[in-house]
Amino acid sequence: MKGFIEIEFNIQNLDRYFIRTSIFKALISSLPKFNGKLLDIGCGKMPYKNYILESSKVNEYVGLDIESALEYDSMVKPDFTWDGEIMPFENDCFDCAYGTEVLEHCPEPEIVLKEVLRVMKSDGVFFFTVPFLWNLHEVPHDEYRYTPFSLERHLRNAGFKDIEIKATGGWHAAMAQMLGLWVRRSPMNTKKRNVLSVILKPIIKFLIELDKPEQIFFKEGQMITGLYGTAKK
Repeated sequence: MKGFIEIEFNIQNLDRYFIRTSIFKALISSLPKFNGKLLDIGCGKMPYKNYILESSKVNEYVGLDIESALEYDSMVKPDFTWDGEIMPFENDCFDCAYGTEVLEHCPEPEIVLKEVLRVMKSDGVFFFTVPFLWNLHEVPHDEYRYTPFSLERHLRNAGFKDIEIKATGGWHAAMAQMLGLWVRRSPMNTKKRNVLSVILKPIIKFLIELDKPEQIFFKEGQMITGLYGTAKK
């Protein structure tokens, strides 16, 4: 889907370009772990559905969203809705599951994670992404910004094992993302926004190219843009 998979770098998406590309890269890196029947948690308009079905061993895709979820596309509806406490599925019925930018909206994340664990088969893989450096959104349903340590603790408390957590970006990407968010989302008049967007575009591009997320370790003083990873039942 354009804007999530085919992502053009332009002055209109300086705020979204890095986060969208980093989520997609993280998803691609984990696709070999996907197979069979997949559950998309907090599916929204399911922007990755066709890509996953065409590029992995997934042969059945099920979209699940909260009953009160924002409607991003009136033409796309979730296959199932739930109340945030009990998913409408039997135990052990999915081979894998994923949720991109979802857990930060969960008031009690371990309730959600335990349900993911319940509906997945033994050795099923759960893929996730969460933001770290991002503006308030879907207010008042923006609950958390996770560190890798808190995220791992919640996953372990829910019963997951073999947890792997990585950063989507470091210091350079963090500056690029903040510049993009500032120039596209902070209060300013249209003329100023357009002029500054043109000026900042090459700087943002340069910073993104400098970033090496694969070299990031979660140590004192490290800046991150977001997190992604996998965990097994």
